[in-house]
Amino acid sequence: MKEAYLYKKLDDGKVECMLCAHKCVIADGRRGLCGVRENLQGTLYSLVYGKLATAHIDPIEKKPLYHFHPASTTFSIATVGCNFRCLHCQNADLSQYPKRFNEEFTITVTGDYTSPSDVVNSALKSACRSISYTYSEPTIFLEFALDCARLARENGLKNVFVSNGFMTPQSAQELIPYLDANNIDLKGDDDFYRKVCGGRVAPVKDTIRQMADGGVWVEVTTLVIPGHNDSEPVLRAIAEFIASVSPSIPWHVTGFYPTYKMMDRPWTPAKTLTMARQIGLDAGLKYVYQGNVYDDKGAEDTSCPSCKITLIKRQGFSVSNNILQKDEHGNALCPVCSTKIEGVW
Repeated sequence: MKEAYLYKKLDDGKVECMLCAHKCVIADGRRGLCGVRENLQGTLYSLVYGKLATAHIDPIEKKPLYHFHPASTTFSIATVGCNFRCLHCQNADLSQYPKRFNEEFTITVTGDYTSPSDVVNSALKSACRSISYTYSEPTIFLEFALDCARLARENGLKNVFVSNGFMTPQSAQELIPYLDANNIDLKGDDDFYRKVCGGRVAPVKDTIRQMADGGVWVEVTTLVIPGHNDSEPVLRAIAEFIASVSPSIPWHVTGFYPTYKMMDRPWTPAKTLTMARQIGLDAGLKYVYQGNVYDDKGAEDTSCPSCKITLIKRQGFSVSNNILQKDEHGNALCPVCSTKIEGVW
């Protein structure tokens, strides 16, 4: 165990966790909603520090990040636990482990102890360009992520979060100096967050804006679920918000498949994702991508927003062609019209 960051001691031995926007008030001997932060006699502890439940080498496109070192690999790690209870979670075996297997929160948190140096050395030996904190919600293991991120920076590695964005401004600010990229889910409207995720949309929007303003490369993903967040008004509101932060933020509209507690929902039709992509482009976003559905019309490719030439050709998680050019300052340019293509290249 490691003493947690960002909490307040209250009366009667209680503490208030300030890591995520739930701001759980936790009594002695109890845990927060994430199931992995416990109050022991007035001190809050992280129960998952270094307890990795999984580690893999992934293409960066799987995160998905399309404007961040394309075709590179990333060393992906996760612990168990999450501050959401999404009914459609695709990694529920990790994210919901503490809640599913012991509602009273007395179980020993699972995971194999790994030090930050072990993580960084594994990434270096695997020739990865970055470390991704992903699969479950990395906010809930921020203490370990930060220690890894600091050491990664010292060794020339980039740091990536794949997050639901339900952070506090304090935890986001702790992370920003060491974070290079963040793919944040913007799942729907506030009704969707309350009914499906057990959260609220406002803190997520705040995190997106704070990360972008802080110089972190941000991409946004919306998993489009039939009957839940696939209406034109909901998708338009998401696209318009992203554009209000920056029209250069890539938006990934991805297809849902039945999983976890949403086995009754159908797969997302390809035409719905085509509609969502057009809504994003009409809202002024320069880069909108479809995912999880086969498309032969280039909806996964990066095109120049000015002359429309295909710059990066993708299929799934692989890059087959990249014709971006760089100037003397390292900016990526379209080779035809010299338009700057935003990203980290």
